[in-house]
Amino acid sequence: MKGFCPLASGSKGNCIYFGSGQTKILIDAGLSAKAIINKLQQINVDISDIDAILITHEHTDHIQGLKVLAYRMGIPVFANTETAKGITEYFHECPKFKIFSTGETFEFGDLEIHPFSIQHDTLDPVAFTIRVNSLKLGFCTDLGFVTSLVTNKLRDCDYLYVEANHQPSMVHASARPMVYKQRVLGRNGHLSNEACGKLLADVAHSQLKHVHLAHLSGECNSPEVAIKVVKEILQAHGLQLDICVAPQDMLSRAITF
Repeated sequence: MKGFCPLASGSKGNCIYFGSGQTKILIDAGLSAKAIINKLQQINVDISDIDAILITHEHTDHIQGLKVLAYRMGIPVFANTETAKGITEYFHECPKFKIFSTGETFEFGDLEIHPFSIQHDTLDPVAFTIRVNSLKLGFCTDLGFVTSLVTNKLRDCDYLYVEANHQPSMVHASARPMVYKQRVLGRNGHLSNEACGKLLADVAHSQLKHVHLAHLSGECNSPEVAIKVVKEILQAHGLQLDICVAPQDMLSRAITF
């Protein structure tokens, strides 16, 4: 498949397939290897065709599948130094790493990949923009606050995959412990629907073809609420975008190019 397809999005596991004419990668591998392989088969991609795995950060919902995919199958793992250390400490083994520097663009196959810093409670978390041919795509989740750097990096994208994790009123009303609520709502936690809407309003342009809302909380958000809040903010700015939600338990809408 030439394009990208979120295979799973949320606190139970995150994984995105991205394929170009020459290169096939995964962004994160937070499901079991078996689940990732099965989901790839649904879009007619064989795991043996995956050239590398990009890792945003070392939380388990982003690296769970590495135990098989990286350690047993030998698929190379792209990560920055601190994230690589976190992965190695978690698994007590060292996979075949390809180390990148946060903030520095690198090439892999026909992809131009730019990892940039985000605010989250991990060692050195990143989001990515990927350029292939004339397209620019942005993948940005697991951040508690939208910095000017994030806004600048996500400008001029043709496609976006961005976090709309929670509705604050639903977090406050939930039965979760206070430490959870403080983490999620904090500057190193997760992005709210409103913050997502404001980010999209700042970066929207006429060539932005589609947006996936990602990493929705199962308890403190819903697809209906996320889309409603985001669209209301966009409409207040005179904007209208093609938006869908990336679900946890099934394949998302696939984008082909």
